Amino acid sequence: MNTQAATGSWSSQVPSVMVAMSDRTSSSQAITPPAGVPLRNAALSRIQWRFESPPGTPVNAWLCHPERCVALSGMRGSTTALSGMLASAPLYFRFTLQPGQRPVRVQGLQVIVNYQ
Repeated sequence: MNTQAATGSWSSQVPSVMVAMSDRTSSSQAITPPAGVPLRNAALSRIQWRFESPPGTPVNAWLCHPERCVALSGMRGSTTALSGMLASAPLYFRFTLQPGQRPVRVQGLQVIVNYQ
């Protein structure tokens, strides 16, 4: 029996998040692989992300794994900063506002996860 983990990718979207404070983070729902994705002992390789905040309302954003969070450079991009971490662990987004900013709804939260 082959115990090697498969190489592949999966994508998922989660509901929007209301971000209301600069000093407290708002987190998305857990982002988990769809049922039936054969992860076994697979490790993350590259993750592409996307989210949308209203025009002119930048938010501070991170993509998190249970072991570490990575600051995101914008509303879309990709990172290898979580490479080597367990691919079956849930991911989630975290957001905060700039000081004095009005609450915003961040939507279109999506990831494409590549693993090996």
